[in-house]
Amino acid sequence: MTAANSNPTRISRRFAELRAAGELGIVAFITAGDPSLDATHRFVLALADAGADVIELGVPFSDPLADGPTIQRASERALKAGATLAGILDLVKQVREVSQVPLVLFSYYNPVFQMGLEKFAAAASSAGVDGVLITDLTPEESEEYRRILVAHHLDTIFLGAPTSTDERLVKIAACSSGFLYLISRTGVTGAKDALPDDLPTLVRRVRRVTELPIAVGFGISLPGHVSVLGGLADAAVVGSALVSEIEKATTSGGASSNTTSASSINAAAAALAERVRSLKEAARRGLSRREVAI
Repeated sequence: MTAANSNPTRISRRFAELRAAGELGIVAFITAGDPSLDATHRFVLALADAGADVIELGVPFSDPLADGPTIQRASERALKAGATLAGILDLVKQVREVSQVPLVLFSYYNPVFQMGLEKFAAAASSAGVDGVLITDLTPEESEEYRRILVAHHLDTIFLGAPTSTDERLVKIAACSSGFLYLISRTGVTGAKDALPDDLPTLVRRVRRVTELPIAVGFGISLPGHVSVLGGLADAAVVGSALVSEIEKATTSGGASSNTTSASSINAAAAALAERVRSLKEAARRGLSRREVAI
């Protein structure tokens, strides 16, 4: 079994606190730069204040193959508004002036490769990033990436999936630190009505190969999902449902970037906060992982 990495990032410290409290964490994903980086700054603070335990900032990419239509549209809006990886790192630096919420960059490999691994890792660490998840980088191709990121005290988070064999889960866990992101279902991101029936079995398989916290994502959107996951996982990752709140508040009526006013940003921030508060309350009321034998 792969033990949890001792790297004392904000991520590992937060999961240790959640474990001690027997509480499920909420990992909130939003696309950085949608509808602007200034708006994202506001959203991050709103999510943190509402109780998000970890915040993932999606780096917009022109060919987001793993993402469903909601996040694809968010990436398109962010790129159109001029969001770049360098700009997102500057955003993280600004967030760090007022918040210590754990932050993860969720990216495809191309933007990181274009910046250069060493330059990226140094800039991310200096800005205050805690971990990085590269959705299209496999463990077999990640040796140099992991070496450089670990040298800069950044957690390397990898994806496990229902299609992963036990042997492959061992490899994924060995390459991961901070937490292991477990995809609940095959396919792309997007809110769903129900959790897969075979999710408990999948989580048990992962538990056998790692002591890392397990965060379950893809399709998590409702308080009921979170209540059930409290008996299975260490955290729930909520993405498309939050990105949809931003889209509804800032693009209703076909508003252009020039009309993404303070009032629409405020409305989006309020909607995000309310959604996370309801999920966090469900996490606190739901079954404790410590109390449920899996």
